[in-house]
Amino acid sequence: MIRTIAINQHHKLVKDLQVADVVSGNYLWYWIDFCEASKEEIDLLRDPLKFHPLAIEDCIYTLQRPKLDYYEDYTFFVTQALNQKTISREEVDFFLSSGFIVSFHHKPSSEIEEVWRRLNEAHDSKKWDPSHVLYYVLDKMVDNYFPPVYQIEDNLNEIDENSKRRTMEALLADLFDTRHDLLSLRHTITPMRDLVYRILNSQRLPGMKGKIEYFSDIHDHLLKLSEMIEANRELASDIRDSYISLNSHQTNHVMKVLTVFTTIFMPLTFIVGVYGMNFHYMPELSWKYGYFAILLVMFLIGGGMALWFKKKGWFK
Repeated sequence: MIRTIAINQHHKLVKDLQVADVVSGNYLWYWIDFCEASKEEIDLLRDPLKFHPLAIEDCIYTLQRPKLDYYEDYTFFVTQALNQKTISREEVDFFLSSGFIVSFHHKPSSEIEEVWRRLNEAHDSKKWDPSHVLYYVLDKMVDNYFPPVYQIEDNLNEIDENSKRRTMEALLADLFDTRHDLLSLRHTITPMRDLVYRILNSQRLPGMKGKIEYFSDIHDHLLKLSEMIEANRELASDIRDSYISLNSHQTNHVMKVLTVFTTIFMPLTFIVGVYGMNFHYMPELSWKYGYFAILLVMFLIGGGMALWFKKKGWFK
């Protein structure tokens, strides 16, 4: 699907024109949006828009790392939005010049939809230009990064507190899923931060005069998100190490208790083994009180060793 908005010489919005008419018309600037484009629609990027084949190839094959490439008459951007439900990356590409902005995405984009609606409802189109559109879309993308990060923080706090008394296996499974989500967010946010940094320091982008402060605000948000991601990764690692240490401690405690009981029964087993040999000339076998005497000796040995181990604190 392709849709168009053009701003004419009287700063009026003209909608739903053909791509060829928009490109060849006398407009101040225009915005063409490609969403889930067919092969025939993708061919319009070659003619009449005449974009570079490498940029078109980057549009077709996803997912590219966020970047910007300079061409003779325009700049090509690869950005990544975030699916709020699956925390997966969705690529959105832009072709930007002083006279147009062309957006290209394989899936519907809520950020594009919101900015498209705002432009359509704008009472004064003089305040808009292609770099404004890019700013608003990037700003909305970055705003949508925050809810998943906050949700991950809540999940980590819940895992750490374990107020529901869940098993360690279930907690570790959730923890590793959370770490995977953090890694996915990191692979999105860090390249986007670098992209906005390049925008701030570029001398070749059209229409950026007076807008550096706006893009600087986006960069500040991305820096905050990066710090939150790193802090959450450290917290997740600390929780993982704590659970693994606790599990190791519990295992060692169980092994210690089993070792203590094994040690107590070792002399008792020895005594039973000796008198279980049934040699004919073992004097205790024919003694009237031999059975009771051996039980008493075994009881004293076992009880004495248990009291001694308890005094040593081995049962704690």
